[in-house]
Amino acid sequence: MKLLVTGGAGFIGSAVVRLAVARGHEVVNLDALTYAACLENVASVATSPLYTFEQVDIRDAPALEDCIAAHAPDAIMHLAAESHVDRSIDGPGVFVETNVMGTLNMLQSARALWERTGRPDTFRFHHISTDEVFGSLPADPSVQFTEDTSYDPRSPYSASKAGSDHLVRAWHQTYGLPILLTNCSNNYGPYHFPEKLVPVIILNALAGKALPIYGNGSNVRDWLYVEDHADALLCVLGKGALGRSYNIGGENERTNLELVQNLCAILDRLCPQANGGSYADLITFVTDRPGHDARYAIDPARIRAELGWRPSVSVEEGLEKTVRWYLDNEDWWRPLQGRAGVGQRLGHKS
Repeated sequence: MKLLVTGGAGFIGSAVVRLAVARGHEVVNLDALTYAACLENVASVATSPLYTFEQVDIRDAPALEDCIAAHAPDAIMHLAAESHVDRSIDGPGVFVETNVMGTLNMLQSARALWERTGRPDTFRFHHISTDEVFGSLPADPSVQFTEDTSYDPRSPYSASKAGSDHLVRAWHQTYGLPILLTNCSNNYGPYHFPEKLVPVIILNALAGKALPIYGNGSNVRDWLYVEDHADALLCVLGKGALGRSYNIGGENERTNLELVQNLCAILDRLCPQANGGSYADLITFVTDRPGHDARYAIDPARIRAELGWRPSVSVEEGLEKTVRWYLDNEDWWRPLQGRAGVGQRLGHKS
């Protein structure tokens, strides 16, 4: 297939680009190259004849429509988004502009291409979203997000993603656009921009800095290795039912404190401190994020039953692979630490 992937220089998008090219798909990577993007993420496929890069901002409707019309992809995988909750608290406007209006532009451009090419049954617009649109769960482990869970977003970020999800469904119902929608749990792994929890903990530990945990560390997340997520997205694209949504989870619930303690134990083993101490001694509890959701957990029954997909990487295996990657790739993460907002506490004032 010829795929157009938006946000393909970002964390999840680049994993999709790398895997799609490896599987023989022709890929157009459309990215605005905002602060969290990094073309080094796709350096391994940059010289492939199957790969093309286009620097386009999805907020620029004319440029976007021209690019999509010129490349005429068989499918669009829409991952481009502002995604950092803390940044959304400080500056919600750009999240609405990118995640809502940008998705509107994507839908209009995709619809124009689809109608101009005769409304082919094989075309797909795959919108990639988050489990955060469903809100917060109680501690009861039997309660999980399903595809039928009501939306209840609690942050500007999740509200903007919820809005984009609703637009995608509306374009399917109103205009017949062939869509797929997925909502994923927390991703982690290689090429993760150093403002999210896992890379912050790894890089702060290596620098001997405090390891910040919001509140008391009891917030629970379901952790999904990013390369598993990329595999799931291509599975949904190829086999998912038209108009269907699929929740993608890692089947790995951990509290934030447990996750950080696991990372510290791995670092103690792979990169012991000269003083013989544990990195866990650097754990510091900080003022909680406003409106911090207590728990996210995905029920993966639909994607497992309908598409036969399950994650292949346990959180223990994935965290060790991630730590080893950061230890081996300082030349990737070191320059990113100078980008705006990295290393600063954001979003702590309501």
